[in-house]
Amino acid sequence: MRMTHDDLREALRRAASALKADGPDFALAGSYALWAHGAPEPLHDVDFVVAEPDVEAAASTLTKAGFDIRRPPEDWLFKAALSIDGPDLVDVLHQINRVPVDAAMIADAVTLDVLALSMPVLTPTQVMLQKLRSLHEHHCDLAPLFPVVRAVREQLDWPLLREQTAENPFAASFLELCARLGIAA
Repeated sequence: MRMTHDDLREALRRAASALKADGPDFALAGSYALWAHGAPEPLHDVDFVVAEPDVEAAASTLTKAGFDIRRPPEDWLFKAALSIDGPDLVDVLHQINRVPVDAAMIADAVTLDVLALSMPVLTPTQVMLQKLRSLHEHHCDLAPLFPVVRAVREQLDWPLLREQTAENPFAASFLELCARLGIAA
């Protein structure tokens, strides 16, 4: 089954509404967070973050909201679908790049109106930092990052991105390309 923007928007709206009403604290993350800040709309899935101790509370909230919860082998997230036989539309992460999500990350999110719902959304710098840290020799396709970073470039803390990813040669290469292409500040 092919996901559509309408499917993803409905999942985003329904999950955020449930989490706002019943908790736990959360923030919109990933490509949809970047979309909320002006990047192109993704067609993959919707990501939310919750603090690691709140995983079961988040799963319970989404179950009550009608989501089918799935536990993949990866131990840093769970997935949610709008029906038992439907595709995984929502990922709820409690670790990013092996770092536990904590209350401070969620507290640093900004409140934005997304699809007519006010919700916490990770900043573009937070999301790009996560995307850059995930680059490695088996996952180093830089092409999808360019349209996104171009769209949110004025909102990024470029010195922080450079500092926080200096040890990752793939991230450093991407940031150097951004500078050479005139995208980076």
